[in-house]
Amino acid sequence: QVHLMESGGGSVQTGGSLRLSCAASGYTSHTYSMAWFRQAPGEEREGVAGITSVGFRTYADSVKGRFTISQDNAANILYLQMNSLKPEDTAMYYCAVNSEAPMTSVLSAKNYNYWGQGTQVTVSS
Repeated sequence: QVHLMESGGGSVQTGGSLRLSCAASGYTSHTYSMAWFRQAPGEEREGVAGITSVGFRTYADSVKGRFTISQDNAANILYLQMNSLKPEDTAMYYCAVNSEAPMTSVLSAKNYNYWGQGTQVTVSS
């Protein structure tokens, strides 16, 4: 069982930056990928950035060049550095772990079996 806890959300103005953290605890025999997703009210959950067990990073087109995913394996923490934030980045952000589906799309929510509770990011214009 894996427990995920996000932090670092908040309210910023357009152009600002935030760094989200996701602390993982517990145990799973395999972690094929970890990722950040976001969901705005009335919209579907979308993949923002993901990283595989070998360190390959994938980003949604909407955040390329602005967001960076990284991890501290020793501390079991996943990060999302968000720069040049826009109002359209406003959403609840979730981190997730895929421990059951190898060789699958890193940014597809259906492939993730552990989820955090989320942290709210609000960007004002």
